[in-house]
Amino acid sequence: MFRFRLALIGVLFLPLFASLGTAQSFSRYRDFEFGTDIDTVAKQIHMDASAATTVHRRPEVIQTLNWRQYSYLSSAAKPDSLQSLRFDFYNGALARIVVGYDPVQAQGLTVEDIAEAISNVYGYPAVPDATVLISPPGSVEERRPVLARWESPDYSYSLFSVAYGSSFGLIALSKRLDLMATVAVREANRLDALEAPMREAALQKKEEEDRQAARDKARLLSKPNFRP
Repeated sequence: MFRFRLALIGVLFLPLFASLGTAQSFSRYRDFEFGTDIDTVAKQIHMDASAATTVHRRPEVIQTLNWRQYSYLSSAAKPDSLQSLRFDFYNGALARIVVGYDPVQAQGLTVEDIAEAISNVYGYPAVPDATVLISPPGSVEERRPVLARWESPDYSYSLFSVAYGSSFGLIALSKRLDLMATVAVREANRLDALEAPMREAALQKKEEEDRQAARDKARLLSKPNFRP
């Protein structure tokens, strides 16, 4: 039913949403522009780039940076609907943003309410029968149904509801960078799985060498002092 209502809203207000959507480029979410380097994004949220997690180093560098504060917002902008942001980077370039909205600020709001607010920025939404990947790179895949989607040839914004609780989230991405990151993550996972037996064998060998070294050291200390 909510999909029908959302589609009806889009039809009724298509001219209005289309005109409003031109005010904001799809190439950015708020002040965060896709393709921006990790140092710039970290400065925008008053964090150090060293806080980023490197998920993969090959065949390409995949990193994530998580934010759960409000310090980067001006006092005039508070209270704000954001609860969390996750930035995913491909070779240092911003490829995807996972937005988590504050359930307190979204309390009582419907899908249509959230979609209308986003439509004021990005224009008329589609309501595809699709899912969107929300889990971090390198983790077990978690997908959620897409409630509404705004997109251009190069960028996509997908609204979803959180699995637990009563809030919403938004996946914003550069189609080109996100696709390359997805391909790179899959190849990295393939290489990791291929080399897993060799890594396990090397780890076991190292552990045995460490145990033998500990035994040898203990023997050197104990032997001179042993009295039968």
